[in-house]
Amino acid sequence: MIRMFNHWFSWRSVAGALFDFSFLVVSLFILLTWVNSGLPIHVPQVLIFSALFASAMLAINILLGFYQRTTNTSFANKRARAMLSLYLAIPVAYGLYALLPITSVNRDLMQLSAMSAVFGMLVTRVSAAYSPTTKILRRRILVFGTGPQAVAVKHALEHSDPSAEIIGFYPGANEDTPQVAPRLILTRDQPLSDTARNLRADEIVVALSERRGGSMPLRELLDCKLQGIRVLDLASHFEQTLGQIRLDSLYAGWLIFGDGFRQGFVRTLVKRVFDIVCASLLIMLALPVMLAAAILIVVEDGFPLLYRQERVGLGGRLFNVIKFRSMRRDAEKDGKPIWAQAKDNRVTRVGQVIRKLRIDELPQLFSVLKGDMSLVGPRPERPFFVDQLTKEIPFYAVRHSVKPGVTGWAQVRYHYGSTVEDSAEKLQYDLYYVKNHSLFLDIVILFETVGVVLTGKGAH
Repeated sequence: MIRMFNHWFSWRSVAGALFDFSFLVVSLFILLTWVNSGLPIHVPQVLIFSALFASAMLAINILLGFYQRTTNTSFANKRARAMLSLYLAIPVAYGLYALLPITSVNRDLMQLSAMSAVFGMLVTRVSAAYSPTTKILRRRILVFGTGPQAVAVKHALEHSDPSAEIIGFYPGANEDTPQVAPRLILTRDQPLSDTARNLRADEIVVALSERRGGSMPLRELLDCKLQGIRVLDLASHFEQTLGQIRLDSLYAGWLIFGDGFRQGFVRTLVKRVFDIVCASLLIMLALPVMLAAAILIVVEDGFPLLYRQERVGLGGRLFNVIKFRSMRRDAEKDGKPIWAQAKDNRVTRVGQVIRKLRIDELPQLFSVLKGDMSLVGPRPERPFFVDQLTKEIPFYAVRHSVKPGVTGWAQVRYHYGSTVEDSAEKLQYDLYYVKNHSLFLDIVILFETVGVVLTGKGAH
């Protein structure tokens, strides 16, 4: 994993994006030189066109999910996204040609060259996604533990990091009931440091279910670190691999003494300016969409047009969130709060559409301007559920240390949730955001939100 601006990226994703950008620039320059039949070209014009076209295609591919760290996308889905990317390249190339003062290359030849370069890049990208990773590039990981936490590490790596190779599970001294397959468990004939060195481990993940009674060989772990082997505790491993802080591996000392969770004046000021500028622009751009949604809501189910509901914000302060009404007027006729469902029969036909496209959230942009919300942050919850969740889920109140957001890290990383268990899963992503939030991470989340809307995945 690579840490950039307080956020963890898969090195494969970063390398893939850089390779695709370079591939497009170089191949497009070569193609444009070749198709011009040896005639002189204006090199700065061609280079500017190639760089802008590559940047636009990189943005499109990011929105389409080409560089996500998870690897459970089917080949057919990947191929469909590649075709969509190729189709979108056509108007991008025409638009850039029309906007830039390009005189040395014929438009049709430039269009053909751009399509050829994109096709080559996409074939390389899809092939690379399903080709076996070479042994040289794989990280050899030794898991210290054989219990349920070790199994969780195995599942996380298989799901999110194809470059990781688990070379074995080293049992702890007090682990009597291993849950890992026996063929994967290493013997304790040698100390942990010797085993890690003999197996050429690059990284050790400490996933012990029981740490008391001398289970943690601190001296051996220190020897491993001094030998150049990375040693990660469970909380840090999940933070880097999955972009979440797991509740089952979290303890108060890690939150207090670890890095992150900074709420300084500069960060607060930058976030507020960013919110005001972006919310103002989005409101101006979304006015026609909001007007159309308002008319459709009134035609189908009458007034009221907007839906106001009390939510818990920064520091536990209550405020009213405003959304376009997507449910029937009698959705909670008995006055008792009810969890919203992914396929809720209380949702109107117009409500189904505006929910899927996130149009019902647009009025919250005015709450951003007012200062009750931010563009990015944990989604605000109702006081009734906050009281319930605070009692049942440890560290739930930590999410209220930042302003709630119109969108958030949990919304782009987790599916629709409507139970206490789902809230616990989302909290793990919210804790990651609270710990690592920055302007860069806000931009990443906004970018991924657009991708969620375009691909129809994610939660409301």
